[in-house]
Amino acid sequence: MCGICGIYNLGGAPVDRDLLGRMNDTMVHRGPDGSGLFADGGIGLGHRRLAIIDLHTGEQPMATEDGRLQVVFNGEIYNFLELKKELEGCGHRFHSHSDTEVLLHGYRQWGESFVDRLRGMFAIALWDAPNRKLLLLRDRAGKKPLYYHFDGKRLVFGSELKALLANDTVSREMDPAALDAYCSFGYVPSPLSIFRSVRKLPPAHLAVCTSKGMTQRKYWDLDMSSEPGTVDEARAIAELQEVFDEAVRLRMISDVPLGAFLSGGVDSSAVVASMALQGDGTPVRTAAIGFEEKRFNELEFASIVATRYATDHSEFVVRPEALDIIERLVWHFDEPFADSSAVPTWYVSQMARKKVTVALSGDGGDETFAGYVKRYSMNRMEDGLRQNIPEFIRRGLFGPLSHVYPGADFLPRPLRLKAFLRNLSLPLDQAYFRDMSFYFKPEEKRRLYTPDFAAQVGQGQAQSVLGAHFAANSNADPVTRVQYVDIKSYLPEDILVKVDRMSMAHSLEVRAPILDHKVMEFAARLPSALKLRGQESKYIFKKINENRLSADILYRKKQGFCVPLDAWLRGELRGLAQDVLFSGGLDERFNRVYVQQLWNGHQGGRQNNGTQLWGLMMFGLWQRQFGGR
Repeated sequence: MCGICGIYNLGGAPVDRDLLGRMNDTMVHRGPDGSGLFADGGIGLGHRRLAIIDLHTGEQPMATEDGRLQVVFNGEIYNFLELKKELEGCGHRFHSHSDTEVLLHGYRQWGESFVDRLRGMFAIALWDAPNRKLLLLRDRAGKKPLYYHFDGKRLVFGSELKALLANDTVSREMDPAALDAYCSFGYVPSPLSIFRSVRKLPPAHLAVCTSKGMTQRKYWDLDMSSEPGTVDEARAIAELQEVFDEAVRLRMISDVPLGAFLSGGVDSSAVVASMALQGDGTPVRTAAIGFEEKRFNELEFASIVATRYATDHSEFVVRPEALDIIERLVWHFDEPFADSSAVPTWYVSQMARKKVTVALSGDGGDETFAGYVKRYSMNRMEDGLRQNIPEFIRRGLFGPLSHVYPGADFLPRPLRLKAFLRNLSLPLDQAYFRDMSFYFKPEEKRRLYTPDFAAQVGQGQAQSVLGAHFAANSNADPVTRVQYVDIKSYLPEDILVKVDRMSMAHSLEVRAPILDHKVMEFAARLPSALKLRGQESKYIFKKINENRLSADILYRKKQGFCVPLDAWLRGELRGLAQDVLFSGGLDERFNRVYVQQLWNGHQGGRQNNGTQLWGLMMFGLWQRQFGGR
């Protein structure tokens, strides 16, 4: 795990080595074990190293013997030993034991298609000197980030946005479409960044930059466009067990101490069980986070798994005074980011790093195996009703009724008739957009935005980001379609961003076995009923773990990695939020009267507006630090 950056002057003007060094040094937290620079004419590459594999000869940038190829790389290639053996059979000679060298020889042997053979998480920059060609590549699921700025004459890139901002010529003018998306989702989705002049390379994409310009293409996708036929359940369970255990086993290769996050939920518990059963007998090091508020606390369940597998277990309780880290969180995210579970992710990463350098996690289980049971079940029920109720009734009756029916967000979703009626009046993709607008719904944004900003962003910009993913998948099964969009949006833009930034803030590498592309491809080939069966989510994934985990781990109600925002914003966090929202100068794009109404309703206990207020506060703190205008 590392940080990478670089500059490519297409016209051949020499790279400013001092600037390249400053860019590299912004990411020292991603790679405290060493740094390296390569500059030759118009190309410059930088690397910060967190040493995991081949501690003594894995320095980067790394070159072929003849110097014709150079590479910097953030991540891990888990099948590098297999690829190395294959390449040696083709006549290639290796001079290190690192996975990085496999990239150089793989490109020389297979060209750009070498990426198809990689099994891992990565952001790669590879310089082909004879062809004056720079390749940028990002892993399939989007675990490793890659930002870039391209103005037609120069390409600047980095693992983090702050590396690009070390260059004063990169403008900090905000992108209205990005801010609009943030106000809906709490994150800025690829390919957008919060700044107009910077973009993110999307997951599973390869970019090629030459003197003629820059092109991009998608090199991989999940095939979820049609519902599979009937499969033998017992055989599917056995095959999934094998591919999952293999994914865990590959991620246990490390030359430094290794452990796991253990929340007490199904996914992390399954990973820990697999590690313990495949290990050498040494106790797995595990780390868990809890809260004083019982309904947010899962420590008792983490303890059950830790006891069963005799792990070397550590626990930490997050209390409100721990919120003094918030401004540090903002700095590490680079862009506005509102997922409050970043707070416990920070602390579990900090705690794990005291014992290990690498931690396995259960990330991706909900998206891969349909774990969001409430949302997916409602998607299925609503879509079934859409097919049986004429459109003129849905749009002409349910839509208007939803506008006058009182809100009841405190009730379980099936009883929230306002949201239910509104969703029924809309197509699946538009209803999904409303579901995923956790912070501000479209009608709320009309109240939040000033008239000038509302006119600037127009209608439907944020929705179009998700719409592109819906358009790429025509599966008739609503759960499968929504899963696909989650995998393309919520997973890489929220979940994986959170884990990457919070773990790298502590120089900790996190590996996610469930997001091995072979596991994801296997799950994609399964019928929806083997993932969401009735009201039972992750059906088949739970089945493969019935002999490894107790029923109170597998079949209890899903809890989620949540924090008590509403209470915090009425208590210890109230002063900071009030200062940012009202004393610190709320952004002129937002309607102060509406924000005051949200605040008064929340502080008076009449409403729970913690999510919206947190999102606005995190944006305000980001703007203070990064000066977006």
